[in-house]
Amino acid sequence: MQGLLADDFSAFFEALETDPPVSLRLHPQKAPSAFPTEEQVPWCALGRYLPERPSFTLDPTFHAGAYYVQEASSMLIDAAFRACFPSERPLRVLDLCAAPGGKSTLLTSILPEGSWLLANEVIRSRYQILRYNLQKWGYHNTFTSNHDVEDFAGLKGFFDLVLVDAPCSGEGLFRKDQAARQEWSSDNVKLCAARQGRILKTAKELLAPNGVLLYCTCTYNQQENDANAKWLANESDLAYESLPFPEAWGLEEREYGYQAYPHRLNGEGFFLAAFRKNGGEQTKFRSKPFQKLQVVRDKDTVGAAPWMNDARSYRFYSNDKGSWRALAQHLVTDAEILATNLKRLEVGTILGEWKGKQLVPSAEWALQLACSTDLPNVEVDQTTALEFLRKNTPPIENLPKGWALIKHQGLNLGWVKGLGNRYNNYYPKNWRIRM
Repeated sequence: MQGLLADDFSAFFEALETDPPVSLRLHPQKAPSAFPTEEQVPWCALGRYLPERPSFTLDPTFHAGAYYVQEASSMLIDAAFRACFPSERPLRVLDLCAAPGGKSTLLTSILPEGSWLLANEVIRSRYQILRYNLQKWGYHNTFTSNHDVEDFAGLKGFFDLVLVDAPCSGEGLFRKDQAARQEWSSDNVKLCAARQGRILKTAKELLAPNGVLLYCTCTYNQQENDANAKWLANESDLAYESLPFPEAWGLEEREYGYQAYPHRLNGEGFFLAAFRKNGGEQTKFRSKPFQKLQVVRDKDTVGAAPWMNDARSYRFYSNDKGSWRALAQHLVTDAEILATNLKRLEVGTILGEWKGKQLVPSAEWALQLACSTDLPNVEVDQTTALEFLRKNTPPIENLPKGWALIKHQGLNLGWVKGLGNRYNNYYPKNWRIRM
């Protein structure tokens, strides 16, 4: 770091011993009106700094998906995306190393109408966290997959944007994570650089003509950042794309890319570079119907209408357990192409499971933006909301019989089923608050 920063090193070193800033990103459609909005992250319209770190676990709106707790520097993806895609054409987007989901939820929030995003994670345990965070975010145009980068070989030339937030040595986390300091080694830097190179060699092949590759890490060293970026710019079929980041933001422009330092801006260490594929022919892709899902006949979909804002814009699928999944009509063809090439893929949103003539709605559906606004619901205070999120059954006044949504500050939290003098709490056990 002394070699990189020279006379600036002492300011950097002192910054590592200060408390990291607290930042989050608001949901465009769920953000509660009472949330602090006095200081905006300069490069992200929905990004906010907080004066101190509250207990997010004890905020019901957090569990409703009203915001995502995200490090401010990583929100530069917002500004980079807008610079690379100024038009409003629909896009096919792949977040290749997506867990825990911060950049996927960011991109989903700003994609043009008709676009979709596939969030992929190779590590199974991290994949489950990714799915949960995307379920809370509530958009219907997000798919998830659990694959190594090489499994995407059949989708060469398919994506308009590929984001590679590559696994790295984590030097940019030294301020807020003491464990990152202890785990650092020069051997690990070499290992990460090699892993990143392997990922990038396949990732660049997935771009459609005029597609963009965004490469980022949360580290500083040139071996992981500059060397990989230089390879992309000089030894691949991609062209480096300069981004119009204002000087006032405090970023250091490298030969290929931009570096954030904690002593120069209100954030942590982050590196970002953009590359565009110029030329090439558009590839045609074959697809086949989903193997494990059956299309629900139109005459049988009437029961879904009360649960959705616009059931006519969806196609419904069922599996052998009676579970229904809703997939937007305009996404079906691309979803089938993905499913033809990827075995561990989730498309659409689980609406619920039919038991006889009654739908047992999924916890996921309660958090979807497409969930009907006309369903029975009860607004509860914070104390009651937290007890519900702990999967307890606190007293709830005026609870109707049958299925009802529990809301807090107008946001859906989950389902209960009123049974007269009592009710059942259907919040998932694996989601419950343990604090």
